[in-house]
Amino acid sequence: MQNSWRERTGAPFETHKHEVVASEAVVASNHPLASAAGMETLARGGNAIDAAIATAFALTVVEPMMVSIFGAGLMIIRDGATGEIVDVDNYAVAPAAARPDMFRPVDGGDPLTTAGRENEVGYRAVGVPGALPAWTAILAERGRLALAEVMAPAIRYAAEGFVVSPYLASCIATAADDLALFPASAEVFLPGGAAPRPGDRIVRRDYARTLGLIAHDGPRAFTEGPIADAVADDMARHGGLITREDLAGYRFARRAPVRGTYRGYEIVSVAPTSSGGTHIVQALNILEGFDLADTGFGTADTVHLLAETLKIAFADRSAYLGDPAFVDVPVAWLTSKAYAAERRRQISPRRAGEFGAGQRAVERESANTTHLTVMDRAGNVVAMTQTLHATFGSKVTVPGTGMLLNNTMWLFDPRPGRPNSIAPGKRMLSSMSPTIVLKDGQPFMALGTPGGTRIFAAILQAIVNVIDHGMSLQEAVEAPRVWTCGEALEVEEGIPDAVRSQLEARGHAVKVVGRVAGGMNGVLRDPRTGLLRGAACWRADGTPVGMSGGFTSRVGAAGVPTGEIRERPGPAS
Repeated sequence: MQNSWRERTGAPFETHKHEVVASEAVVASNHPLASAAGMETLARGGNAIDAAIATAFALTVVEPMMVSIFGAGLMIIRDGATGEIVDVDNYAVAPAAARPDMFRPVDGGDPLTTAGRENEVGYRAVGVPGALPAWTAILAERGRLALAEVMAPAIRYAAEGFVVSPYLASCIATAADDLALFPASAEVFLPGGAAPRPGDRIVRRDYARTLGLIAHDGPRAFTEGPIADAVADDMARHGGLITREDLAGYRFARRAPVRGTYRGYEIVSVAPTSSGGTHIVQALNILEGFDLADTGFGTADTVHLLAETLKIAFADRSAYLGDPAFVDVPVAWLTSKAYAAERRRQISPRRAGEFGAGQRAVERESANTTHLTVMDRAGNVVAMTQTLHATFGSKVTVPGTGMLLNNTMWLFDPRPGRPNSIAPGKRMLSSMSPTIVLKDGQPFMALGTPGGTRIFAAILQAIVNVIDHGMSLQEAVEAPRVWTCGEALEVEEGIPDAVRSQLEARGHAVKVVGRVAGGMNGVLRDPRTGLLRGAACWRADGTPVGMSGGFTSRVGAAGVPTGEIRERPGPAS
């Protein structure tokens, strides 16, 4: 086996986790029980779709701060038989009763902060969810197993309970004051009035019953049946806007994915309303004109080029990206090689610059999201990024359901008359970037991460790490990251002091942070061997699980593997 990139280069960082290598399939997600749920589903005869949806349902139980069936997200799927790639936008939308002036911005501070934090915590912060409708529809179209079988691991985890990780314990402690405002949330996550400690067990019996009802009656229990009734009644009692009609009327969108090329690889990612895919392709187009393999990973030259490219991407994001149902988004132009060449010429290799494409918008996108990736030997690939938006979303649990509600209304600009202002039925702009990389038309890599507006920058760097720097996927997802949207240049602690000083000398305002974006995971198919390599990074509880082996390769007429003794010999005489 080829030495790792670190062994070849003497690189200054070490990986904290280990990749998994498998021949048949890999499931990578941000919790070991969720990855196990996906692998169990594959072992039951499911395909990559079944495994991905099973993993997503399990994450709603064991990673409750990040995802719920009352959440939202984006997914990109490749069909191994046909090569078709499907982009599914299941992001949340504003309720029909939402209005541009429904929140009152606080004067003199952050323009996205509103009076009473109404767009952040509580019932008015909740958008119409797209998670469950999309998951169940895609499963019915492309999966092999029944919904009840796919949901079985999640129901089991909720009913029997699961052990609290240090990560979850920390998230609960951070959100405790807001969770305490809602009795049904506090009952589960603040037992006895205090946050649980690592190693404690959380049991979610109400949520197990809710999932069981959906498994038995199908998604209509959620969109039109008793779960919808419980949500609408609770909303009406507490000044929320979502109605039964909102839940029944939600439609996820199927979009043409954004495509580009980078040094002989094809990049396929999600289209607006996410800005992620567009700006990954745009940034790679710009970087393609620089020899990053020569400048090397983590050097001042390479980080400078990344930072300048990200500034350009964020300037264009602010000016041009939004819900394509409301805004004409010039994706083809932004992702063209000609436009990249024009912007590349504006970059000084020795000095930090300022780049504009219009008035910079004020944005706030939570880093609290989750991601999962599934790839199998047949070339089926699923990459899903899903969210409640903030940690534990709105902090609201609908009594009797165990179900946490999102706070995606926080993504809108509460000031009327702006590109991202609130409108009924409007989707919020996201940075989610589940991405598939192809080589010669075949899957090479799929990956994604949580992280808010830092998502596409993190995915971009992981792709560069593999293609330009020759890293393994494990090294690529764990490598120190950088980020900027045009103000401070955030660098993780793994970027050496000497490099930070050189960047400051070029005019960058360097800020050292604990992490840039969240827990990335993905799967890479080794083009030499066909083996699948799964990876998950240190920034979350991510765990890849692989399947190798399988059924016997040769079976005789009586169902006995050929070459084996068919009859036991009689006793010795």
